[in-house]
Formats: sequence, C-alpha cells, structure tokens
Amino acid sequence: MSKRLARTLTPKVGLYFVALLLMAAVTFFWRWDVALVELILTAVLAIWTIFSVRRQRLDAGKYLEGLLSSVDQAARDGALNCPLPLVMFRPDTGEVVWSNERFLRIAGGPDTVFDTDLAQLVPDFDSRWLMEGKNACPDEIDLRNRRYQVFGAVTRPEGKGGDYPVATTYWLDVTELADERDVYHATKPVAAILLLDNYEEVIKSQAENVRAYMLNEISQRIAAWTDDVGGMLCQMDRDRYLFLFEEQYLAGYKARKFSLLDSIREVENSSGIPATMSIGVGVGGESLGELYRFANLSVEMALSRGGDQAVIKTSSDFEFYGGRGKEAERRTKVKSRVMASAMAELMADASCVLVMGHKAPDMDAVGAAVGVCAIARRKGVPHYILQPDNPSPADELYRRVGEMEQYQHVLVDHEEALALLGPQALLVVVDTNRPEQVMDEELLHACYRVAVIDHHRRAATYIEGAALNFHEPYASSACELVSELIGNLMEPTDLIPGEAEAMMAGLMLDTKNFTLRTGARTFEAAAMLRRAGGDTARVRKMFQTNLNDAVEKYSIIQTAKMYRPGVAIAVSDRTVGRVTASQAADELLNIAGIGCSFVIYPDGDRVAVSARSMDDTNVQVIVEALGGGGNAGAAGAQIPGRTVEEVRGELTAVLDSYFARDETGPEQG
Repeated sequence: MSKRLARTLTPKVGLYFVALLLMAAVTFFWRWDVALVELILTAVLAIWTIFSVRRQRLDAGKYLEGLLSSVDQAARDGALNCPLPLVMFRPDTGEVVWSNERFLRIAGGPDTVFDTDLAQLVPDFDSRWLMEGKNACPDEIDLRNRRYQVFGAVTRPEGKGGDYPVATTYWLDVTELADERDVYHATKPVAAILLLDNYEEVIKSQAENVRAYMLNEISQRIAAWTDDVGGMLCQMDRDRYLFLFEEQYLAGYKARKFSLLDSIREVENSSGIPATMSIGVGVGGESLGELYRFANLSVEMALSRGGDQAVIKTSSDFEFYGGRGKEAERRTKVKSRVMASAMAELMADASCVLVMGHKAPDMDAVGAAVGVCAIARRKGVPHYILQPDNPSPADELYRRVGEMEQYQHVLVDHEEALALLGPQALLVVVDTNRPEQVMDEELLHACYRVAVIDHHRRAATYIEGAALNFHEPYASSACELVSELIGNLMEPTDLIPGEAEAMMAGLMLDTKNFTLRTGARTFEAAAMLRRAGGDTARVRKMFQTNLNDAVEKYSIIQTAKMYRPGVAIAVSDRTVGRVTASQAADELLNIAGIGCSFVIYPDGDRVAVSARSMDDTNVQVIVEALGGGGNAGAAGAQIPGRTVEEVRGELTAVLDSYFARDETGPEQG
C-alpha cells in the first residue's frame, strides 16, 4: 500500500491522547492515584488504537488488491472477449502490439497482423487523431471492402519497457449505415433554373421560321443535356426552365463545367448573335421551397455577373462556373427609370443622405458620390460624402470637390458620419457591392437603409437587404449609372460644372479615355455631362502624373514577360502606388500581341495584383480565384500572408486552369 493511501486511512486521534495526558498531569497535583489510573487507561487506549489501525490498513490493502486484480482481470477478459474488433499498436511507429480474434478476421487472418505495421494492413489509416487526444477517427476507414468507424485512446504502460505509447482502438462496422447514408445524400433533390438571358436580343426581328428553328434547337440541346439523369424538366416561361434532379448527378455536371453553356452559345440568329444561358442551381436546402429559393438567388447572381454562366448556391456559399465572356449591353432604359423613381422616394423620406465608396476610392467612386449628392441637393436633402483617413488614388479629386462652394461642409470623416446617422438616414454605397470592400464597414452595419449603385460583377459576398440595388455589370462605370439616374430626376443644367467634371473623370478612368467597355449609353452619359458644363481639358489634368511615377510605371513595364500568347505578367519587387501599378497594367495593353496583363507588387503586408484585359479573357474570373474581384476588363486582388513569387505561382496556376477550357470545357469562376 502506498504511504499516501496509508496516511489517508489513519484516523487523526493524536490530539485526543495529548489532551488525556494533560488531564492526567493536572490531576496528579490533587490525587496521584487517580492520575495513575488515567495514565493506565490512556496507554491501553493507545495500544488498542494502534492495533486497530494496523488491522484496518491490512483489510483495506487486501480489498484494494482484490479490486485491482478484478479490474485487471475484467480488462483482460474484456479485451479478449470484446464484441468489437480491437487492435493495440504503437502510434509512433505503427507496430502492432496485440489484437483480438475479431480484428484478425477483418484484417485477413492471423498471419497478417503480427510482426507488421498497421499502415500495411490499412493504408488509409492515420493515427494522428489519437496523438491529438481525440477519441474518434474523423474519417471512416475502408478495410477489405467494409467501412469502419474507429474509436480509441492512447495510454503509456507503467513499469519496465513502458516508455512508449500504446493505442487501443475499436473498429465498428458501419458499412450498411454508411451505404444508406450515401444513398440518402445521392438521391437528395437539386433544383436548377435555366434562363435564356438574351432572349429578346436573339429572337427579336427574326423571321418566323428562323425564330421557330432557334427555339426548337435550344429546346433540343436543353433536353439532351438533361435526359441522362432521369430528372424532371418543365418550361415555366418562354425563356425559363425548371429542372429537378438528384444530387448524385451534380458532380458530373461540375466535371463537365456545365457544358450546356457552350452548347447554347453555338445557336446563333441570322445576325450572328449567339444565344446565352444562365443556370442557377440550389443545393442542400431543407425543403423543396428552399431549394427553389436557392436556385432563384443563383440565377440572379449569374445575371448580376453578366450572364452566360452557372452559379451553385448552397446554404453557406456560392460556386461559379463559366462567366468568361464580356458583358453585353442591354439597351432598355426601363430599369434606370424604375431605379430613379425608387431613389427619389428613398431620398424624400431620408433625414440625410450619406455616400461612400470602396476602400482606397478612385475617381469613379468619388465621381459617383458627387452625382448622388447632386440629386440629394436637387431634392433638398442634406448630403455628405465619407472621405478616407488614408491617402487614396482620388486625393486630387477630393481636393477639387472640397474647394467647391456647395461642398464646403459635405466631406466628413468616420466620427462625423456616425453622428449623422439616424433612423431615417440613407446610406448610398457606390462602385462596390461587397461589404468587406466598403470604406467603412461599421457605418454600413449601423445604417438601417442602404442603397447600392455598382457596375462590378457580383461576387459570392454582397450587400444583402439593400433598399435599392442598382447593379448593372454591363455599365462602364458607377458614374454612368449615376448619370442615368440624374437624367431621369433632374435637368443637366442643375449640375454645377465641378460635379459634371468629377463624374466625367470617373467615366474616363474606367473606360480608359472611352476606349474600353464603352457602349451607346456611355457616350450618352458623357454628352449629358458635357452639356452640364464639364470641361474635358480640366478633367484631363486630373490624370497627370509626376515624373517619378512615370519612371516607376515604365520600370514595371520593363519587367513584363509573356507567360503565354496574349498574356503578360509584370512583377515588381518593391512597393509602388496603386495608381502607378494600374497604369502599368493599362499601358501593357498598348503593346502589340498583349490582350491581358497582370502586375504583381508588394503592398505593405500584402501582395497586390492589378489585372487588365481588352480581349475575351475575363480577368475577374481569374483574380476571384486569388480572392479578388472587379469586372471582366479590370480587376484586382490583395493577398495577405504571401510573397510576390508565391502569388506569381498561384496566378500562373489559375491561368493554366482558365485557359485549359479549350481542352476540358469551361473553367470554374
């Protein structure tokens, strides 16, 4: 018996005997004979206590030894007669120490276990979870065409030779349960909405026989794409189909990158305009109604990203496939009129209008903010623009706006903006639709009513619950969209020249002086701003750079190398300004043979990528794989925790995957 246990079992009676001895000593002064009797009784009690305690220790020791022996025997019997396959091994080396008969049978016989490593018997088994203190293997283990859930623990035996850990594992056969679970997941329903997103553009002005042929060809291609899975396809409208199928077939559609997108694109009208389709897929919903809602959200996401792509919506995320083509301009102005009316109603009920753009705002964000303020001024509503705390590419435009008489008290900082917020305040976010990219996320979450005006293609994260969402990915810039609102809500002469020039600067920035991403409505917006007094010569001066920035820009261009035909990558090993890097990417497109360009450079604790395209390459899809965003012709990304060379390697891997479409079909976006 251990000394600690012996001390625990010994009664604490020493103090009592001390008291008896003191009493005998006191009595001795009055009656020595009585004191002698007390001493004799005390000695007898002490002797009896000593023998009693020894007897109790012996009895307790025998009981504990018997109990431990019983436990050890029960453990040995339990291990030998365990109803589950059991194997003991060293997790550090994988050497099998012992197993029961049941494990021998599932492992292939007695000759296959001893003098071998567990990894040779079960190649997929990883024992790291045991060393991490877990009691259950996170994955099911396949062994001889059966599936097992493994439980266990690690002990370190005491005594000689017990300086290494031993793992005891129990193998529960879950084959039938796992098969049933797989069948359940494989047969879960999936809802998909197939939308011919340019129906009017393709069908209008076509002869009746051409129209009938095209619609029949599209229907046949959709039917051929859906027939192999035994699903249910029904046409809900002239340009919309509902497709229900089992989840086990979704992996095949993903592997083929939704080949229906390419198949539909082969159908062209007599003018050579190809049909395009958007596919919205809902997966993992708790009910058919939720699946249908997921599918609707997916197809809306596909349209907001320019159409001609497939989007999968799960309960937590989006997946993108296709979307490689450029956005096509839709000529209808109905949406602009509807959005202008909605904006007027929101401003009429607002106590004040606060406008902000994205982080490190550019001229498009600032110009759009100025345009919104012009509308608010016309409606008689107090209006403010949030200005950044740090230097930004639009500092010169901020300075010019602040010098205008009407904007003396319009530019506010973070604290002033929070103080202005109230239940009726309206926050207008321009030139971005992603909550993590806005200039002030705290301000976004603090405002009850939010309006979004943006032209970038929507990403997996976007501002939800907006009271107004004027989102047109085909537009050249946010300034173009705001110009359309102004055209429906006020006269061009209501703009002051400084406001018109700020918006014109945004147009010129995002269109590269009206050479990229321009449509008829882009020039209509520019003409309206010119009538409002915008001076192109003054705007041109905003784009002037100093000599050092120009030298830096061309030093970046000198590092450019052709990665593949039409694709140039420039890498700078030192920090440069964002505007300089963007200008370098734009300048590379002026070189013959380059259709898209990428500039990679360090930016503090991150690595930044600036991407530009003037051909069919969709750089937004490429940089999204790096965690960035933008639109088809201009995009960017900021990657933390990487080096420049690591980001270059990731970019080239994404480019290889993107351009592998020619051999394997459309790539994921």
